[in-house]
Amino acid sequence: MWDYFGPRRTCRRRISRRDVLRIGTLGAAGLTLADLLRQRAGAGSPPDPPQSVIMIWLRGGPSHIDSFDMKPAAPAEIRGEFRPISTSVPGVSICEHMPLLASAMDRLAIIRGIRSNDLGDHTPHYIYTGFPDRGKRPGLGSIVSYLRPQRDGIPVNVSSYRSDLELATYTGQAHRAFVPDGAEIENLRPTKGLSFGRLDDRRDLLRQLDALRREIDQSGTFNALDEFNRQALDMLTSPRAREAFDLDLEPPEVHERYGEYSRSLLMARRLVEAGVSVVTLKIGDWDTHEKNFHDMREQLPQLDRGLHALIGDLYERGLDRRVAVVVWGEFGRAPRISRGDGRDHWPEAGAAVIAGGGFRVGQVIGATDAQGGESTVRPYTPANVLATLYRHLGIDPATTIPDHNQRPMHLLDDRELVRELV
Repeated sequence: MWDYFGPRRTCRRRISRRDVLRIGTLGAAGLTLADLLRQRAGAGSPPDPPQSVIMIWLRGGPSHIDSFDMKPAAPAEIRGEFRPISTSVPGVSICEHMPLLASAMDRLAIIRGIRSNDLGDHTPHYIYTGFPDRGKRPGLGSIVSYLRPQRDGIPVNVSSYRSDLELATYTGQAHRAFVPDGAEIENLRPTKGLSFGRLDDRRDLLRQLDALRREIDQSGTFNALDEFNRQALDMLTSPRAREAFDLDLEPPEVHERYGEYSRSLLMARRLVEAGVSVVTLKIGDWDTHEKNFHDMREQLPQLDRGLHALIGDLYERGLDRRVAVVVWGEFGRAPRISRGDGRDHWPEAGAAVIAGGGFRVGQVIGATDAQGGESTVRPYTPANVLATLYRHLGIDPATTIPDHNQRPMHLLDDRELVRELV
């Protein structure tokens, strides 16, 4: 079994200041992981165990008409190549390429006719923040990280990918998502020769260093650094955190059950089980201006397999009320097929799938017209879904956070819940 942190070595009883400075990324003068945690602060403690959200972004915007909002009675240039199949909920049908999810429809809620931003661009800022203006608001994970402290070495906000699209903005860069791969995983690994027993000695040294007077610049960087080092050390030395990130602890048959997306979806399940509050995943490439049916025919079965495994695990492990799952893209796809067999961007209507969270599942919420182009009722927006997720997390979406100019900013302006879910 591969261990992110390498073999343990014999510890010695004392550690010198020189040793501290040789710890590499854990040097007292600069700590890469601590940089991620800088300015982390919280009000109160999270519930025990904490509520969690897994947000699955289907990057590119999948066609709702070819997945969760099919139009079999529409003309061929609208309905496309796929057929609907019945689900475990009478009267509800979804695409033939998702038979596993069809069998588990009683554990899902489908929201149809979701209206996205008018720009119709690929940035997921609206589904992350609840605001259509790009790059001006912090995302869900950053908000939760700001309002909740790190707990038992477990990070609050984790993402499967590195991106500049989800900005922490005025919550502070420490509240951007921790990405458990590449350099950031290496930053969790002690320098060769440093045992966890020696890290305990380093804790003592850091407490001694706290008493030393440090030069403080205008931003307060050095004044705050010790706290960030402590938080980084908590993550580094927490067995729960290390084990949560180690997918090798899962047997091969579990990976097989999750399929192609196992590294993301299985990691998400392990992280929320360990106590991570928000896990954001990017799965697939659904930008199907061309070869829509070819690409959907390949990707839908993998999504079907992985999402079915994830939701099944949440129920089997008693996490279905504690963990909410939302699956969506940044918009839907145009009703009329173009460019041969493609579908273009369509912000006027899309679909989202909700599971867990103690929500009322086994239902379809909302509806679109005969062509899937517009909602026939007042459409929900990403802000309404996020308001519902904040409620699940025990956070009032009317809460304010000061921006860079210390003006109070609400988490959401549109705080209406998806009423049918709660």
